[in-house]
Amino acid sequence: MNQHYFSESPAGDFTTREIEVVLAGAPRSVVTAGGVFSPEHLDRGTAILLRELPEAVGDGPVLDIGSGWGPIALSAALEAPDREVWAIDVNERSRDLTRLNAERLGLANLRISAPEEVPAELRFSEIRSNPPIRVGKDALHGILQQWLPRLAPDGVAHLVVAKHLGADSLQRWIAAEFPELDVARVARDKGFHVIAAARQDRAA
Repeated sequence: MNQHYFSESPAGDFTTREIEVVLAGAPRSVVTAGGVFSPEHLDRGTAILLRELPEAVGDGPVLDIGSGWGPIALSAALEAPDREVWAIDVNERSRDLTRLNAERLGLANLRISAPEEVPAELRFSEIRSNPPIRVGKDALHGILQQWLPRLAPDGVAHLVVAKHLGADSLQRWIAAEFPELDVARVARDKGFHVIAAARQDRAA
């Protein structure tokens, strides 16, 4: 099968299923479907990221890169109803599911869009992502080169990456590629690393 969750238009019928997951500290009923990342349940990496995230940074917008059916963005929007949250994904089915789930949960602060639809001037206080590692190293680096520079002053990105899929090498690459970011591993659990990249705007 050549279809992947990072395809723009996955093949197969768009048949939703209902699952129950814990988001923002409470059980929630959401819908998923085939052709997106982890349609059966909340995947382990995302669960670890959500558990390990610190208190919210700033009050500016939050960005979820590669939202899938929406768990990271939905959690952020539930935790801070007055804060703008952006969920982006190249997969239109993922966007449709995130939109459906935002409606189910009554979230008016969640913006769902394709990456190219995000306003160019927008800067983010936080980026929270389980990035699409399986797109390949070059494509992943391109994604991070596009979005990490859009952290606002004193903004921070938290990424969860499996160790066997290159968490250590990705951490080193981010540190080398973005000298304006302070990069560290802030959590490790069940083969996953949570990497923090904090923008520190220092006076010249």
